[in-house]
Amino acid sequence: MKLPQYLLTLLLMLNVTAQAQEITKLNLPVPSTVSKEMQPLIAAEPFSYWNSHPKTPEQWKSWVNELAQFELQILPGIQQKFAVTIEQSQLANVNVFTITPKEIAPNNQERLLLHFHGGGYVLNPGKAGLSEAVMMAGYGQIKVISVDYRMPPDFPYPAAIDDAIAVYQELIKTHPTQKLGVFGTSTGGGMSLILALRASAEGLPLPAAIAAGTPWTDLTKTGDSYFTHEGIDNVLVSYDGWLGDAAQLYANGHDLTDPYLSPVYGNVKHFPPTLLITATRDLFLSNTIRMHWTLKQAEIPTDLIVFEGLSHAQYLMSLEAPENQQYFKELSQFFDKYLEY
Repeated sequence: MKLPQYLLTLLLMLNVTAQAQEITKLNLPVPSTVSKEMQPLIAAEPFSYWNSHPKTPEQWKSWVNELAQFELQILPGIQQKFAVTIEQSQLANVNVFTITPKEIAPNNQERLLLHFHGGGYVLNPGKAGLSEAVMMAGYGQIKVISVDYRMPPDFPYPAAIDDAIAVYQELIKTHPTQKLGVFGTSTGGGMSLILALRASAEGLPLPAAIAAGTPWTDLTKTGDSYFTHEGIDNVLVSYDGWLGDAAQLYANGHDLTDPYLSPVYGNVKHFPPTLLITATRDLFLSNTIRMHWTLKQAEIPTDLIVFEGLSHAQYLMSLEAPENQQYFKELSQFFDKYLEY
């Protein structure tokens, strides 16, 4: 039997779209639609360490320590700019840092933000993970507690999220959840979402709101932008560099699609209002969009902000850029809307 022409055309289209597309060359100009302060970061060569592959525990520790030195060098300047104090202590036997601005806004006197730093579950130990928390405290004029959670190679999954939930449980003994927000970028954004999953599963009251910047919501290489943005994002560059190795190191043999590793697969029906932030060159663009749709399908109040032209978490990388200020303005307005005072 001879098929009608329109069916032949449809079958041909289906066959074509099912195959991967090969794009051999892209010429990406620096967008004129971003700030002049951000343009040099977008034009820069990819971070040199993206394709590092430490093998032994000693190599991982040496690599992490080497990269931490840069963050430790710039932290004093950030702290001075925002006029905050940093106090180290322990909550539930977990190392934490309390960042207090010189002036707390009137509406924020009784509010508190809980922060988780980024770094693929391996980077930014100790004070090296504090820059975002310091900026949030300064811009938002609000007290922030940042969790220095344990990390591999010594402490793989579930150490990080165990520390997160332990600190959260301790905090809510004395601080009402209606006045508590949770935030972080990258892994910190993913952990903020996982915290809500764990709290819900364990029958704990949830925080009033969550802000997750470009969250690592799927530790597998699943999602369009892992492929379309490879080599375009000049921060992470590719899942097949250190990032994929870090996922395996942290998971320690556990299924990467476990919701406590990849929250996009979790049950979010009890989530509080959630803000998600990404950018057009972000390797985690799909991670963020997929999480947004997961929340929307559960009818959770959620908003998605997409920065023009930026790679992964690049909004944190220039204090002079309007994009940096806008990021923290969005977070401040979001928490002001949903946290009681």
